Amino acid sequence: MKDAFGTPQSLLVLGGSSEIALATARRLIARRTRTVWLAGRPSPALEAAAEGLRALGADTRTVAFDALDTESHAEVLGKVFAEGDIDLVLLAFGVLGDQDRDEADPLAAVRVAQTNYTGAVSVGLICGTALQAQGHGSLVVLSSAAGERARRADFIYGSSKAGLDAFTQGLGDALHVSGVHVMVVRPGFVRSRMTAGRPDAPLATTPEAVALAIETGLRRRSETVWVPGALRVVMSALRHTPRAVFRRLPV
Repeated sequence: MKDAFGTPQSLLVLGGSSEIALATARRLIARRTRTVWLAGRPSPALEAAAEGLRALGADTRTVAFDALDTESHAEVLGKVFAEGDIDLVLLAFGVLGDQDRDEADPLAAVRVAQTNYTGAVSVGLICGTALQAQGHGSLVVLSSAAGERARRADFIYGSSKAGLDAFTQGLGDALHVSGVHVMVVRPGFVRSRMTAGRPDAPLATTPEAVALAIETGLRRRSETVWVPGALRVVMSALRHTPRAVFRRLPV
């Protein structure tokens, strides 16, 4: 259960080596989160992430998880929830892909869609049901500002995030009466390993800034969080820009 300050005492991260997720975990551990599950593909990076959180005082465990192996999700996540209540699930896995390559290789494009959308639908429903059975908890899903409107430069990635965003909003509506809190987080360009080598986009942000926004959103029980906040206005304008004009914009 959350403590008297509203901080989740237990955290399950899906995508356990995500820089945004780990920055969020560090902030929450500093605020009294005591148990952390890092779910991801077994790797030195996942183990190093767990050791880093243990050094901060959290009881941190790793669990083998593959977003693409949807048939294993119920069993893997069922074992985590069987260990005790989870106050917060942070869905943080995803791939950016390579637009030029993925356009030329439909199988690569499908892998982006299956990771970012299909895998997320699977775990979103499983975790939503588990949180509902507990009668409490939050599900935070990392979407993207790219999902607001498909751009020529990244429409495969953007379309997968658009689907994820719509699914998460619907799941939040379905779980609202149960007391489960669902929050969509829409960062813009985040300087991280995923975007290494790419030029910064306007209003670029950092994993630490996204983590702060997540913590604030949890405290306020927000349903949608933009990072940075100015993106809300920018994307609203772009969403309503006529298509013929939008095509000519350098976005």
